[in-house]
Amino acid sequence: MAEANAGELDLPSNWGRWGPDDQLGTLNFITSAARARGAAEVRTGRVVSLAFPVTPVPLSGPIPFGTSGTPAAILQSINFTGTPPRALTDLLVINTHHVMLTHIDALAHIPLGDRVYPGVNINEATAGGTIKHGSTSVLVGGIATRGVLLDLAPGGQLPEGHAVTDSDLDNAELQMGVHVESGDALVLRGGWAQRYGIQAAVPHLSLDAVRWIARREIALYAGDIGDPPLTAGASMWMHGTALPRLGLPLIDNPDVSALAQTCAELGRDTFFFVLGALPVVGATGVPVNPLAIF
Repeated sequence: MAEANAGELDLPSNWGRWGPDDQLGTLNFITSAARARGAAEVRTGRVVSLAFPVTPVPLSGPIPFGTSGTPAAILQSINFTGTPPRALTDLLVINTHHVMLTHIDALAHIPLGDRVYPGVNINEATAGGTIKHGSTSVLVGGIATRGVLLDLAPGGQLPEGHAVTDSDLDNAELQMGVHVESGDALVLRGGWAQRYGIQAAVPHLSLDAVRWIARREIALYAGDIGDPPLTAGASMWMHGTALPRLGLPLIDNPDVSALAQTCAELGRDTFFFVLGALPVVGATGVPVNPLAIF
């Protein structure tokens, strides 16, 4: 994803900040104090999911079956003879980086030239037919921190094609009476959901917004807006700068509508953010079900 005049810009970067072999990126900002601050947000025990539900599409019918690591003969015995007792099974084939799927991008997902965060050669990062550096392996232990919702268009949506700036984020903080701190998970609402095939020019984050994210030491980003649609000449500041340069994991295609409604109902915009990713190691991304706990 090309960055417009990237060589002429002072782009924010965390390369070298935590050493040449770092694989956590901005997750380094989630300290024990940050986790405790997040846990302190739990008052009622109410839980809201930030994931869209997924409806599998059968690859073969009537019931697709199979499971990794189980011999086919045993599966056939289970499904067709009832020995051992009959059971229904699944083989799930997942296209992770899909607009219909709430997922998290690992740091190796988008390289910068021949290197991935924080400067590791792509051949080294992908040696052995898997992702050796910057993969989903670091997510196996889960993520827990304070989450903050900034609603950029309460009750509506941002104008078509609007480029979110640092001023927009500052103003949202002032209006909502919150302050994003180091180690927080930032959730943005712009009132758009790209999964529904929107043809209009979707609002997106500008380079100034990415610089704001860097200054605030945000650990994780989730929002119903991010980068503009992938077109010739488009500047993909979140995937082209925040992810590979800052080492900022991105949750693509979250559902923030129920979260915004709950925050408005409760009169608060901070919560305990918990993410337990599928324990898949060595991948560029996995489906996730982020939870906001109030």
